[in-house]
Amino acid sequence: MKKALYCFLALLFTPPMLASEMPLNMTQGVTEISGQVYNLHMIILYICCAIGILVFGVMIYSMINHRKSKGAIAANFHESTKVEIAWTVVPFIILILMAIPATKTLIAMEDPSDADITIKVTGSQWKWHYSYFDEDIEFYSLLSTPREQIDGTEAKGENYLLEVDNPLVLPINKKVRFLMTSEDVIHSWWVPAFAVKKDANPGFINEAWTRIDKTGTYRGQCAELCGKDHGFMPIVVEAVSEADFDTWLVEQKSKASSAAAEAQAALSKTLSMDELMTQGEQVYMANCAACHQPNGAGLPGVFPSLIGSPLIKGAVAGHVDIVLNGKTGTAMQAFAKQLTATEIAAVVTYERNAWGNDSGDTVQAADISSASPASATPSESEAAVPVTLPEIEEAAAEVVEEVKAVVLDDLTMDELMAMGEKVYMTNCVACHQAAGTGLPGAFPSLVNSPVITGPVTGHLDMVIKGKPGTAMQAFGAQLTPQEIAAVITYERNAWGNNTGDMVQAADVNQHGQ
Repeated sequence: MKKALYCFLALLFTPPMLASEMPLNMTQGVTEISGQVYNLHMIILYICCAIGILVFGVMIYSMINHRKSKGAIAANFHESTKVEIAWTVVPFIILILMAIPATKTLIAMEDPSDADITIKVTGSQWKWHYSYFDEDIEFYSLLSTPREQIDGTEAKGENYLLEVDNPLVLPINKKVRFLMTSEDVIHSWWVPAFAVKKDANPGFINEAWTRIDKTGTYRGQCAELCGKDHGFMPIVVEAVSEADFDTWLVEQKSKASSAAAEAQAALSKTLSMDELMTQGEQVYMANCAACHQPNGAGLPGVFPSLIGSPLIKGAVAGHVDIVLNGKTGTAMQAFAKQLTATEIAAVVTYERNAWGNDSGDTVQAADISSASPASATPSESEAAVPVTLPEIEEAAAEVVEEVKAVVLDDLTMDELMAMGEKVYMTNCVACHQAAGTGLPGAFPSLVNSPVITGPVTGHLDMVIKGKPGTAMQAFGAQLTPQEIAAVITYERNAWGNNTGDMVQAADVNQHGQ
């Protein structure tokens, strides 16, 4: 009996004693904060193990020594003031003991003051953009795992899906402050070795910090489900000595100057169709294929096909504009700062001539430069007049009032449905799906939804103002009254809803007043 008891106690105590050596346990990391988090984790683990041993020990002892076969007779009592006090006070004391170190660690994690370096981290589908404050250095960091490995035609590498073309470089023994934001949806910048995990929300700035103790390469990932390629958004940080970091800064500034000179020289070059198509394919596969697919077919209802697309077949200027500036309210990003003029010219040429489009159009770097807003220089009179924020806000308010004052003709049901479908497929389909079925547990279905089939005023209010605490945005400032009227009419009459309701722009203006 004693031997069995010793074996049982050994099994109970061994896991917490060897927890630090277990491969599934939390790692200690390479920063002071990550060490504090690890120690806090171990303290809580030991407390939980002690409680478990005590509770289960009493239960097992009672079952063995007070079983019926031994003639045990249950005690007959009701209530006990001492027991009531004990099981209230003891857990309270335990929680206080756990809260003290937890509070200290949390306070330390939220103190980015007195930083030596500040870096802005911007997430976008599906890449990270890093900007070093006061150093005039910024770059994008993209997944560098070969497509062949992702498709399974080649063996997976050692750091499969955890490797990038441009890692974030940081010095050790320096306090680094991160400012996190996003260009589109919610992302989350997470590097376990630093104990840093902070959401990057569009329109907001979150703060975090770290001070790395050891040189090395540290990897992480986006830890927020941000879209179809969420798993292809890794983070790689190269921690180097202070001297090596200073050298890296000089090299980056030199590369930036050289790149600027090369980009300027490229404006005078004229590439052949073959050269543009070869380079354009490389740019497309690296930056566009994730959404529009390698064959240009897109994903119906989510990302449009480029095969025979009106945009691709239309005027070159419109094609260049959407690549340069993106399209608000969609996943189409602005590539003006991500790609050079030559790369944009090449990818536009490629898209206009691949997959049977065969437009015959060629676009050169000079065409991109002339189309880019950055190439425009203000006149002396424009540059000499400063504009204050109140003046901008007043002008914007006047424009809004002018738009609201426009009296639009009422549209027919067919016109509203046609326009509404276009607005829906551009702004709503990513969440609620082309068939209006939504994504159960994440985005509600619009088929026979109480909002859709209920009063029109509630539907208007939801679209115009959004719903706080959910992913439902406010479209009052993103869409015109006519577009809002059309999409509401479409949603109330599509997919079998068939309410028969028609909403006009005047109804939207009146509701918003």
